[in-house]
Amino acid sequence: MSKKILIVGGVAGGASAAARARRLDEQAEIIILERGAYISFANCGLPYHIGGEIKSRDTLILQTPESFKSRFNVDIRVQHEVLSIDKQAKTITIKNRETNTEYDESYDALILSPGASPFVPDIAGIDNHLTHRLRTLPDMDAIMASIEINKPKHATVCGGGFIGLEMVEALRHCDIQVTLVEFAPQVMGPVDMEMANMLHNELIAHDVNLVLGKALQQVKPCNANDSDLTLVLNDQTELNTNLLIMAVGVKPETSLAITADLEIGCLGGIKVDEFMCTSDSSIYAVGDAVETPEYVTGDAMLAPLAGPANRQGRLAANVIFGAKETYARTQATAICKVFDLAVASTGLNEKTLQKKQIPYQKIYVHAANHAGYYPGAHPVSLKLLFSPEQGQILGAQAVGKEGVDKRIDVISVAQRAGMTVFDLQDLELCYAPPFGSARDVVNQAGLVASNVIKGEEVEFHSDFLTSLSDQHVLVDVRGEGEVANSGMLPNAINIPLDQLRQSLTQLPQDKEILVYCQVGLRGHVASRLLTNLGYKVRNLSGGYKTYLLANQVN
Repeated sequence: MSKKILIVGGVAGGASAAARARRLDEQAEIIILERGAYISFANCGLPYHIGGEIKSRDTLILQTPESFKSRFNVDIRVQHEVLSIDKQAKTITIKNRETNTEYDESYDALILSPGASPFVPDIAGIDNHLTHRLRTLPDMDAIMASIEINKPKHATVCGGGFIGLEMVEALRHCDIQVTLVEFAPQVMGPVDMEMANMLHNELIAHDVNLVLGKALQQVKPCNANDSDLTLVLNDQTELNTNLLIMAVGVKPETSLAITADLEIGCLGGIKVDEFMCTSDSSIYAVGDAVETPEYVTGDAMLAPLAGPANRQGRLAANVIFGAKETYARTQATAICKVFDLAVASTGLNEKTLQKKQIPYQKIYVHAANHAGYYPGAHPVSLKLLFSPEQGQILGAQAVGKEGVDKRIDVISVAQRAGMTVFDLQDLELCYAPPFGSARDVVNQAGLVASNVIKGEEVEFHSDFLTSLSDQHVLVDVRGEGEVANSGMLPNAINIPLDQLRQSLTQLPQDKEILVYCQVGLRGHVASRLLTNLGYKVRNLSGGYKTYLLANQVN
């Protein structure tokens, strides 16, 4: 007897589950219930249509009910909201929002894919005609209509995550002045501060007023015909703006699961097992609403990302039809465009490793995305986090103009394959001058990390400089011109690398020598030279460039 599968919600998780279920069983009855008007749309593309990069709105609509029905023979019911679940009877109550009528539908298996909703804090005055959030096509339409009708000269975006940063850029493309307000001391929480500082500099370079460490506290009362708002921040600073975008994060949409008495996890998402099954054996949940195990630790995490949602939807369908597959954890691999830069990450960041008290080492590499002599080379700044003894890959972050996605993707695959930093140095990656280097950025990161584990290089980081004593000698091995142009660390002496052998009398052997250059490579050469001559040496990982990023005052 064929199965009857009901799916609550479309987009990434629900639509992929429906398509996979049909490919597994032509006879199954499959119904998608979507409370909105669109079953499958590119929600990740919404800011790019607002900013003009994506010209046609129609390209954002990936499937219509008619096209999905034609291809997969799935019953698509938009504007149908599921009100409740009767687990014992295995039925759901549905409201047709167009006719305002209710009816019940039975199921053999139920898949919940309700997604996540924008989190809007309880702020006085936030409900007004000039304040918007961005989750759906109608949300996008409302923002674009507001821009067209009100012609705002200034907009404020609250929240410096993915949506917030993408909206900042979109609004600047619309020639609107923008203030970005972020309560944390940095934007883009998945990366660490020194990496985020590159994004801060990029935002400021594009005339974004960046306000960090502050939050919106109040919106002063306004009338329906007003064209501006007065915002009050938590330090009582006032800010006048013509458009307010709330992008402070999302929260799992769990109301239906809660009313059905399904188990909710410690982070507020729907709790599922490795088969994407909830606490009821006939009900599955996928996508932004669920908690899944984080790849390194197995701890519960929320990952509102399209890639995991697609995998989870497919897996749920497979399990319903008898497969014994399990979900392979979440790495939270992600990327974001910030004007001319890209920022990407995978795995755990340093903040999380410290919070969870997981031992780690870190290294930095700043290398060109392709051969430096080929026109258009740009630096990729890569941070690699790994276990101190075995070299297990714990996480990675990268920022640059080009080639960031390639490097983080490679490290993400290496992490999932169980490779270590020792394996990274041996990866054979594409090389031709327009595309890469004979020793890729990933290879270099693997080499540096391997040297650290093997003890061939002892590194230090910028925070070590606060504990210097008279038993340390700080040596800048850059050229004199570089030092003159960019300065050097306090109390350092400058001995260019090529003059180091002739200048050994300046370096006492009874003290520890701390060497550094611009990005770490010449510092490594100096470190090896001096170590082989009997000196006790450390090299500043990532060099002066990383020091400046780590100590930047925002």
